[in-house]
Amino acid sequence: MSKRATKRQLREGAFDAGQFEGDDKIRRLPVDRGWSPMPHNDDREQGYLKTIKAKSPGQQALIEAIDKKNLVLALGPAGTGKTYLAIAKAVEALESGRVGRIVLSRPAVEAGESIGFLPGDAEDKLAPYLRPLYDALSDRLSMKRVRALMQEGAIEIAPVGFMRGRTLNNAFVVIDEAQNCTYGQLKMLLTRLGWHSTMVVTGDPNQSDLLPELSGLASVADRFETVDNISVVRLADRDIVRHPLVAEMLGVL
Repeated sequence: MSKRATKRQLREGAFDAGQFEGDDKIRRLPVDRGWSPMPHNDDREQGYLKTIKAKSPGQQALIEAIDKKNLVLALGPAGTGKTYLAIAKAVEALESGRVGRIVLSRPAVEAGESIGFLPGDAEDKLAPYLRPLYDALSDRLSMKRVRALMQEGAIEIAPVGFMRGRTLNNAFVVIDEAQNCTYGQLKMLLTRLGWHSTMVVTGDPNQSDLLPELSGLASVADRFETVDNISVVRLADRDIVRHPLVAEMLGVL
């Protein structure tokens, strides 16, 4: 019998496996189940999700504040996980359907060093300033998914200067590096908060790239301490989760 005829009989259900009995070189694959590399563990968990776990009392307080309040100010030194936790909670809210989009904003302020003229359009010029936000997002989502969500408008990354005049409804808003915002800029940003939205403002007042009298984060945080519906979380050196030397360096610098 030709190969073509054999394939046709198998496709039409007329294949007789008994005609090959006694031939040890021919084996017929079972058709009652699909092939699986782990057939005896079919109930195993197929998904993979990075869960958020607080590594210090300060981080736990920040996570609880984000869950309970619509406006949270997270102040603390570098390495305490302010930005990462804020973006992780934003992704969690978007994936669960509690918000319709994520809006991330950051002041385009150079860290004490002028990088000069940058080629390209506005997005190319602002990319170096917004890179830390992309890094945090890509750690929670794949870059392919981040790009897809950005094209859909579900994730928006914009500098502070592009936020004026907007009302952010049904959104999770993260304002990063707020110590580089003036008092007027922070007032403008904070009043963008709309219905069914959460805003987290992160920054370290001790690492401002502005003149001390220009940075408005410390002043705004002090005023909000007395507002019951706003949470101000102050992280300390003991909350640093980077290399242990970071905490030691900040203790003497």
